Amino acid sequence: MRRRDFITAVGSAAAAWPLAARAQQTGKVWRIGVLETISSALNAPQIDAFRRGLQELGYAEPQNYVLDYRSAEGRGERFPDLAAELVRLRVDLIATRGTPAALAAKNATVTIPVVMAAIGEPLGVGVVASLAHPGRNITGFSAFVTELAPKRVELAKTTIPGIARIAFFSNMSNPIIPPQWDATKDAARSLGVDAELLDVRRPEDVPRAFETAVRLNVGAVLVGLDAITQANRLLIVDQVAR
Repeated sequence: MRRRDFITAVGSAAAAWPLAARAQQTGKVWRIGVLETISSALNAPQIDAFRRGLQELGYAEPQNYVLDYRSAEGRGERFPDLAAELVRLRVDLIATRGTPAALAAKNATVTIPVVMAAIGEPLGVGVVASLAHPGRNITGFSAFVTELAPKRVELAKTTIPGIARIAFFSNMSNPIIPPQWDATKDAARSLGVDAELLDVRRPEDVPRAFETAVRLNVGAVLVGLDAITQANRLLIVDQVAR
């Protein structure tokens, strides 16, 4: 299935679920579990938009739904425990963001519906069987970041005249990141650019990574999407500014 068809199919299926009507009829209060990479404070604009969308569909908090928000706070290894906690709470649905969160939800339940608000690549890490037939209880949206990795290298090459070296800045313990690094290296090689890896797994790794980038005379840093980079984005921006 083409990506556009996949997104259309997911959107149509979501629109067809008459949960609000059923909730009003039964008086049920639906529990929506959220597995996020960052705190609710940092994620406030997105959560507010989520609530507005539910309100437009006829949901009112807390009359017929509650949100059980769980954040890994930038530590991807926390997701399995958080997913298990949501299952114990008997949530009716789990919304996830990021590959580690989706994998944790998949491993935690085969019955509770899981909707991926975003995932880097659902196929390569085994979250879904295929785009046409995801299988089991999981559906959602993907950014296809591995396919976009070469384009980011091309963009750096095009916009920075004479660039000789780039760095890929991300967390290699996230299963979606190594394929992106491979794609980045291949693209850099084809364009005659050296590629360096800045493996960042903890907040204290961020300043050290930028020190390495400066020492290696890197012309551009490509920042991957991961719990650690999202949770520490202000620190990363500060390092870039310095």
